[in-house]
Amino acid sequence: MGASARKHDVFQAIADPTRREVLRLLAEKERPISEISAHFPISRTAISKHLQILSEAELVKGEKAGRERIYHLQPEPLTELKQWLSYYEQFWNNKLQKLKYIVEEENE
Repeated sequence: MGASARKHDVFQAIADPTRREVLRLLAEKERPISEISAHFPISRTAISKHLQILSEAELVKGEKAGRERIYHLQPEPLTELKQWLSYYEQFWNNKLQKLKYIVEEENE
């Protein structure tokens, strides 16, 4: 599924702090929804909705294992985010270089 066919994009998916925390938990190891839910003060239904959005953005995948679904991280779509951020890094680096120059000039 291409990026244009996704219901939610990576940027929407990671905009929510709960979803970012879900991704962090799944980066450690794959987990069933019951284990993910235990980390949050919200309902299992709410976590299920967050997992749905992360799944639609192709950041997580849930696979049936017996009576449970085990979720695991699919980090590949994060490269889209990394590429987007790396473009803006040049501006940040430029400002740091200017600051370094100004500080060194003042010290001379």
